[in-house]
Amino acid sequence: MGTFKRLLKHRMAVVGMIIVLAFLVVAAFAPQLSPRDPMKFSLANKLTPPSATFLLGTDELGRDLLSRILHGTRVSLMMAVVSVAIGLFIGTPIGALSGFYGGAADLLTQRLVDILMAFPGILLAIIVVAVLGPGLWNAMLAVGISFVPTYVRVVRSSVLEIRTREYVEAARAVGTGSLTIVRRHVLPNCLAPIIVLSTLQMASAILWASGLGYLGLGAQPPTPEWGTMLGRAQAYVRVAWHYATFPGVAIALAVLGFNLVGDGLRDALDPRLRGRL
Repeated sequence: MGTFKRLLKHRMAVVGMIIVLAFLVVAAFAPQLSPRDPMKFSLANKLTPPSATFLLGTDELGRDLLSRILHGTRVSLMMAVVSVAIGLFIGTPIGALSGFYGGAADLLTQRLVDILMAFPGILLAIIVVAVLGPGLWNAMLAVGISFVPTYVRVVRSSVLEIRTREYVEAARAVGTGSLTIVRRHVLPNCLAPIIVLSTLQMASAILWASGLGYLGLGAQPPTPEWGTMLGRAQAYVRVAWHYATFPGVAIALAVLGFNLVGDGLRDALDPRLRGRL
């Protein structure tokens, strides 16, 4: 509760929470909020600019852009959640065990992580999805895999500090097994950096998934996904400014919202930064 109160004192974090909450509401009620069927096309209305009839205009097939962006919120947030979950549930146990046990296994794990982190995250995601093939689920898996090295490194650094604390030594002294110590005493005390990292990774996941969609490697048409819409809009930038503008604004706002919340959580959860709030 104290953390939440400190978070509410962080003005930019509050702005971020409002933005994120708005996107969550849109994702939950997209069918009810959409004025039209996002899949229904009308060539007679193709590339119509914003008007009273089509508030954000239409795409090259005459589909209502507002409806597609609203439904795209659901797709993009789902991709972000699944991608972050993949990175979290694979990277966290690897990082925890690597940091707790150390030795040759830790050395080997960290060298593999170094190799993966030598690639920019989006490039690693492109390599994975190029091997698996384009598609919505393959894009989520690719982005999730690209997050694994970051989780391994962050969790390991936390575990290296936590494993030397008195309560861990006391648990060892009474004969508690290593895996039980990691599960009951180490991981719960790593939650703060994991929560902050996951929030920031949501922003990266939206951006990277949109990038894959833009390149034609993510969600495939006619799925209403922001990056895919941007990719198709590039051919019409000169004749239909609205087509690329509004999906781009949606991506920018979503990324901004999660980044602001992540920064606020970092300040609220880190005792060294609480004086800044």
